Amino acid sequence: MQGLIMAGQLILGLSILVTLHELGHFLAARAFGIKVEKFYLFFDAWGFKLFSFKIGDTEYGMGWLPFGGYVKISGMIDESLDTDQLAAEPEPWEFRAKPAWQRLIVMVGGVTMNVILGIIIFSGTLLHFKKDYLPNQEVIQGKGIYAYKLGKEIGLQDGDKILTINGKSFERFEDVLSSRVLFGATLSIERDNRTMEVVVPDNFYRRVGVAGRWSFIGYGPLHYQIGKVVDGEPAQKAGVKSGDKITAINGESIANNDDLVSKIGALKNKTVTLNILRDNKPITLESTVTNKGTIGISYDATPEKSTSYKMEPYTISNAVSFGTSDAVEALVSNAKGLGKIFTGEEKASESVQGPIGIATIYGGVWDWSRFWAITGLLSMVLAFMNMLPIPALDGGHVIFLLIESIFKVKFSDKVMERAQVVGMVILFSLLIFAVGNDIWKHIIN
Repeated sequence: MQGLIMAGQLILGLSILVTLHELGHFLAARAFGIKVEKFYLFFDAWGFKLFSFKIGDTEYGMGWLPFGGYVKISGMIDESLDTDQLAAEPEPWEFRAKPAWQRLIVMVGGVTMNVILGIIIFSGTLLHFKKDYLPNQEVIQGKGIYAYKLGKEIGLQDGDKILTINGKSFERFEDVLSSRVLFGATLSIERDNRTMEVVVPDNFYRRVGVAGRWSFIGYGPLHYQIGKVVDGEPAQKAGVKSGDKITAINGESIANNDDLVSKIGALKNKTVTLNILRDNKPITLESTVTNKGTIGISYDATPEKSTSYKMEPYTISNAVSFGTSDAVEALVSNAKGLGKIFTGEEKASESVQGPIGIATIYGGVWDWSRFWAITGLLSMVLAFMNMLPIPALDGGHVIFLLIESIFKVKFSDKVMERAQVVGMVILFSLLIFAVGNDIWKHIIN
């Protein structure tokens, strides 16, 4: 069942992203009077398709190969490699007959649509699901941050007040946990009425990625929010309930995400004391630990927010502002990540995700908040990847058009055809690598 949910979320997410990406090309082409012959979700490889219908000059349909989609624009060499029509003189309604600036707009239409969609999704997620945020000023005026394990390792301390990130002030406290910090930054902090700087190393994202964001810093002492309590397991027998908050283990406060796993895992066949907050009242429970080092619960690590903090609600205005900022940050993060792959700092086998990997990220539980968050991120990833200067991608076409516009040199149809073939070989090679990498990781895990 979980596999079906993963597949369903993947197909729905990609269908939304691909359809709107191709709609961007379609609308731009039609705005300049360019004929669009086909508009397909997924590829109708070798002529096989699930269904199709025709409205006006355009055939709409769904192919059987779920690796994207396309619009077939008249007079343009694309994925179909249909060059028959190029033998005749250009018709006024063909792509090749239009000036370079119009063709350029058509080519960036898909990416533009994905960026707009990403901003809408990021903004809508903040407004509908998150609803409010903690202003950094509240933390500054309050007790300051709580430095967890990784935060202390780079020099932060409990009570520090983070004033700026790379010299710039910021509104939301959660921005300290964003990629602009985790990829390396300089934090200006106030400590004991003195201002100083703490440098976050540029490879810090790796450590946070492994240990979890709540192994870095937060706005309160960590606790574990209990989700499911498994029937018949030690936690249930000890009286642990869903919604309980574990605040300490054997009297020791929680320092990072994996404290519960490591501390309880070291107590196989022994007893553990859990300090719990239930309905804001502290209680203590003792649970035995199985021979596997578990007690039978699911949980999320999260900070305990002070009741004195005043949350700021997301409005349409600030949700769009923050949503735009988050979307742009997603683009920048992808660019930084790709750069690290090219420089050898990251392995492609560990960073690249294919369809199976993406489905796993969506997860086996249908959670609309998580679905839209991941889909918004993928929209920005799709925009970034499509602007890479690879022939067959939008970015490759844009490079040719920019050269044509600047140097007044128009490439022949034969050159464009060969470039398209080279680009498709590159893309299929990347696809094979991504899918094979997904399968290999699934086997070894």
